[in-house]
Amino acid sequence: MTERLLPTPSHTIGPFYGHALPFPDGGRVAPQGRPDAITLHGHVYDGEGRTVPDALLDFWQAAPDGSVTGAPGSMRRDPSTGGFAGRDGVGFTGFGRVPTDADGHYALHTLMPGNAGLPYISVCVFARGLTHHLFTRAYLADGADPLLDALPAGRRGTLLAAGGPHRTYRFDIRLQGEGETVFLEFT
Repeated sequence: MTERLLPTPSHTIGPFYGHALPFPDGGRVAPQGRPDAITLHGHVYDGEGRTVPDALLDFWQAAPDGSVTGAPGSMRRDPSTGGFAGRDGVGFTGFGRVPTDADGHYALHTLMPGNAGLPYISVCVFARGLTHHLFTRAYLADGADPLLDALPAGRRGTLLAAGGPHRTYRFDIRLQGEGETVFLEFT
């Protein structure tokens, strides 16, 4: 006789991230029309190498001037309905939230981070099967950095976004298996 397994909290909660938490224009951190905007994009892969169509990614970064406070307005509310009224379209908030699409792809339109050292964007991954979210970084340049320098040479590349044409950067996230992205632990 086969024992029936009950779903775990991550089985029952994880697939619903894409329905309740994203907001319109969550991936448009850069105000419209900025010629210096960049695009960070990629896929999220599971341990079998399949794309994850229902992951949710949060992004935080420093503004081009290095500030980390961000401007208010990433989730403005309509005063009459309380619903989402959009970003203000002018201020840089430093925060984005993007679900993956049916092909496991995401795209974030932002500005180059101005943090000290190498420019990077912090990423938090929510996905089915994860009981806790995962933190990582997408570095937009290679060079000397305390975190990167502490990694074995074969793992360093999992945190480096590949530059492409038209101010794009490709950053794939592998949740486990060969080429697993380095995930950070905060204590």
